[in-house]
Amino acid sequence: MSNTVYLAYDYPVLGAFWTAMWVFLWVLWVFLLFRIVVDLFRDDSMNGWVKAAWLLFVLVLPFLGVFVYVCVRGAGMGRREAQHSKAHQQDIDEYIRKTAGSGAGGSGSPGGSGSSADELAKLAEMKTAGHLSEQEFQRAKEKILG
Repeated sequence: MSNTVYLAYDYPVLGAFWTAMWVFLWVLWVFLLFRIVVDLFRDDSMNGWVKAAWLLFVLVLPFLGVFVYVCVRGAGMGRREAQHSKAHQQDIDEYIRKTAGSGAGGSGSPGGSGSSADELAKLAEMKTAGHLSEQEFQRAKEKILG
């Protein structure tokens, strides 16, 4: 009977698996750490001193700090991320509306006095330039006014 102990590195495939797993866990840990720091700075409900204390706790005692942060404030992380995404999407939508020419506060649909007049003026220009036939102009005009 042999008292030989086989380690994972005695089998190259198993050693590669363990190395890949440790690298994956390390990347996951770094991602979680950055995610917590971003969440700290994104939260408007905390003042600067509380943010500094949490940041110091997470950086000085990383494992315990991240564990405690996720336990105490983890439920709000998803909510804050959703609020940030929603606000970002609203900014993008407003920029697109403003750039498209339907007004920064408008809904993008015709029906307001300024937007209908603008669209009719654009249609008239397209008709005079020869880009629209009379039938196409009438259909588009009915669509805007109707």
